[in-house]
Amino acid sequence: MKLSERLKVAEAGDGRTPAAYNAARLVAAPPKDAMSTFKARVHEALFARLGTRLFDSTLGTEQLTAYVAQEISDLMAEAKEPLTVAERQRLAAEIMSDVVGLGPIERFLADPEVDEVMVNSLHPIYIERNGKIEMTDVRFMSDDHLRRVIERIVGDIGRRIDESSPMVDARLADGSRVNAIIPPLAVDGPALTIRKFAVDPYQVDDLIGFGTLTPELAALLKIVVEVGLNVIVSGGTGTGKTTLLNVLSGFIPSDERIVTIEDAVELQLHQEHVVRLESRPPNMEGRGEVTVRDLVRNALRMRPDRIIVGEVRGPEALDMLQAMNTGHDGSISTIHCNGPRDALARLETLVLMSGVDLPSRAIREQVASAIDLIVHLHRFRDGSRRVTEVTEVVGMEGGTITTGDIYAFDHSAGFDEHGHTLGRVRPTGVRPHFTDRLIEAGVDLPSDLYSADFAGLKGWQR
Repeated sequence: MKLSERLKVAEAGDGRTPAAYNAARLVAAPPKDAMSTFKARVHEALFARLGTRLFDSTLGTEQLTAYVAQEISDLMAEAKEPLTVAERQRLAAEIMSDVVGLGPIERFLADPEVDEVMVNSLHPIYIERNGKIEMTDVRFMSDDHLRRVIERIVGDIGRRIDESSPMVDARLADGSRVNAIIPPLAVDGPALTIRKFAVDPYQVDDLIGFGTLTPELAALLKIVVEVGLNVIVSGGTGTGKTTLLNVLSGFIPSDERIVTIEDAVELQLHQEHVVRLESRPPNMEGRGEVTVRDLVRNALRMRPDRIIVGEVRGPEALDMLQAMNTGHDGSISTIHCNGPRDALARLETLVLMSGVDLPSRAIREQVASAIDLIVHLHRFRDGSRRVTEVTEVVGMEGGTITTGDIYAFDHSAGFDEHGHTLGRVRPTGVRPHFTDRLIEAGVDLPSDLYSADFAGLKGWQR
């Protein structure tokens, strides 16, 4: 039946509900060269028929899938569009993915080479692959389509997003981090960012293979963590801080009690004696919030040997520093910054956010006493992520925290014809002050360990 005929029937009054009439109008046959338009019409017609049943929590996944499949089949038959069997199957699969799945981003979430998915309203979807951002040739059909996918994601994890609460920062069931923001805060339409969670987390050998670490630096960091030095992993967004934190956490002896604290759980520790804590946002009434700072304070009562804070970004910095200074040696955390000196300055700023009235010198003394080592990461323009600086926090001199670089990145090698960096992180030749602590712990260190010409750690045994 043509669209004009459908309108006449509707005007005559055939007893159909508004939703049924709307569905019939939307699946009117499109031009033969407009498959995307046809898909959009079938898609909207399906939502017009199903309405709120798509979000009915009493329907199981299999039941909802079967119900949607039947509706899609009916709509396709009703449209009488001259499509081949293969075209109908492909179109039905795409619409099914849109309705009960995550639409056009589902293929990227299933691709193990994709690390991050970025959706900016109706613009082409961007992905990060091998450290570099790419623009894809797919996009959402409408803001409503994207909004429904966002609502499905946040609904599955027990959260909500609407005009009164237009931001969500959470994680998927597989651990992937999700951030969604909608109008009126997102001026140009809904935005969605998903940082995928590695099913098989990288190990130290993987980071050495990628060039993030050198074998000698990896071995030194292993001993540093085993002995119990407090380490901060610093770097910008997407430099691999959490990945390195996970690798360093794997060096903690299995007989120690570990408490991890994160905004969204990402760490995958293989030790047996681990307690994982995750912060909680406020509920719909604005109550029930549990912050990272609350969890750090609670962790101190849990008899931890090590405390691992996924990222320090607020007033919990003060409590973490106090924990490091009160017998919880070997604690590890990450912080966003542009360099080791910036990490120290940012820690001082975060402590001031705690509301405790402390003079700057007292805060710097806390930082200098608590932090032993800063490992800084950088993402190069070729997409590679490398450790560029390993800096020891030596102590206080006057009112300034003194530091010393143990390893620094050698930029003199330049780049190859493909733009890949040829440099690597190398020892500076400086003997760190914590060497005596390593020796006291029974580590047999080579005499030329910190020499710029040191070639490896063969024979270095504890």
